Amino acid sequence: MVYAVVRAGGRQEKVEVGTIVQLDRVQAAQGETIELPAVLLVDGSAVTTDAAKLAKVKVTAEVIGDLRGPKIVIQKYKNKTRYRKRIGHRQELTRVKVTGIK
Repeated sequence: MVYAVVRAGGRQEKVEVGTIVQLDRVQAAQGETIELPAVLLVDGSAVTTDAAKLAKVKVTAEVIGDLRGPKIVIQKYKNKTRYRKRIGHRQELTRVKVTGIK
């Protein structure tokens, strides 16, 4: 079993070949191939964490499309002052499919 942990938009995601992952928005068109930096590589019983060896590892992914995440509602309230504030946010996301770990 071969899998890698990649850095993707401030988070780390465990990926295998064929895995579909949602990342923060990437400036790439649908169908393009992008490369994700590896933080850890597991190949059977061999675990690689050395930065020099990981620099040679290529994790490629194909962009499936862009989407927006669920709406998050932020509310602020202070009692006795009639202060209420309500803000919404939807994160811009990109869905990618991992095509290779070399």
